Order: sequence, then structure tokens, then C-alpha cells
Amino acid sequence: MRRGSLPQITPDLLLRAYASGLFPMADSADDPDLFWVEPEVRGLLPLDGFHVPKRLARTVRQAPFEIRINTAFETVVAACAESVENRPSTWINSTITELYSELHRLNHAHSVEAWRDGKLVGGLYGVSLRRAFFGESMFSRATDASKICLVHLVERLCARGFVLLDTQFTTEHLKRFGAIDVPREDYVDLLAEALDGPDLAFADTDQRDRTGT
Repeated sequence: MRRGSLPQITPDLLLRAYASGLFPMADSADDPDLFWVEPEVRGLLPLDGFHVPKRLARTVRQAPFEIRINTAFETVVAACAESVENRPSTWINSTITELYSELHRLNHAHSVEAWRDGKLVGGLYGVSLRRAFFGESMFSRATDASKICLVHLVERLCARGFVLLDTQFTTEHLKRFGAIDVPREDYVDLLAEALDGPDLAFADTDQRDRTGT
């Protein structure tokens, strides 16, 4: 659902939008305008029902990547915005990049990163607000890199007391991890529960995280 184009938006307004069940998107990377989205059906990854496929679980145990938190946030966003073979267009434009970079400086937007041999090979980013985490996008340049970042994200959220992982929409990829669709009315209740609590620290400072917790 579109709520009209947004000529100007601030980080504070963006956080209030998330708290109201809205998030912004752009038609394309070249379009400077944004619009609000409030899906009739929302995608969630239940933290108590997260499923790691057996093969991936073996790979996670082998620790093929160094997992870091918030050490290259803007680089992760830029990688998510790149046009690739299976995603020729993107909704991440320069306005979104600037807004989420500001949220990152305010400690409300975070990246989980996979590094190998000193190179960033995968990652994801999203927004934290009280006990909710809103996943935005992910990318991968090495086999299983973004999937392993997702596993570490869930481990961190569970360890720190988060209760809601919003994926906005579901995909076949996310359904393999247990993602579900919920009606907007149910999502509103779940969001209210997640916001009725302390503003949890996803990451206190920029750090390297080799454990996922």
C-alpha cells in the first residue's frame, strides 16, 4: 500500500513510521522519491520458530567467515543496492542510503557482515527499535554468506531479548527459515508488544563479532 510520495523525511519521522507499521521504498535506485508501504500481509521470521537447514547448520559450525557487526554499514547498504543478475533493479536509492546511514549513526540501524580474507563477501542490514528488528535487505558474494549472516542475526536478537523480526514480505528463500505471513491486524498487535518494553541495544558500539551473540 502506498501512502503518497515523501518530499522530505527525517530519521525521527522514519522511526515513528516503523513504530506505526510503515516503511519507505523507492520505485527504483534512480528515483529520488520515496513512498510509504503498509502491506496487508506482513512477513515475519518467528524467533522461536527459526529453522536452520541441516546443510547450512553444518556450514555455520565450520565458521567459513568472520562475522562482524556494524564495521562497514554503508558498504553493506551500497552492496544491497547493486544491480545483480538475479536482481536487476533495486528500491534502494540515494535518499534511503542517506537516511539509514543517519539511523546507523543514531544506533538504530545495523549491519551483520561476513568477511573472508579481509574482504566483505556478504551481509544484511536493518533497523532496531525497542524489542523489534526490521530487516531491510541482504546481499551475498560468496556461497551461504548472507544466510550465515541471517543465522547470526537471529542468534543475536534472541540473546538480547528481541521478540520481533520483521522481514516486510516473505520469499521462498525466507520461508526455508520459517518465515510466515501474518495479516496486518495481527502484525499491529505483535508490533505493539515489541514496542512495549525497553529500547534494547543491538550493538553498543562498532565491533567485531565472531560469536553471533
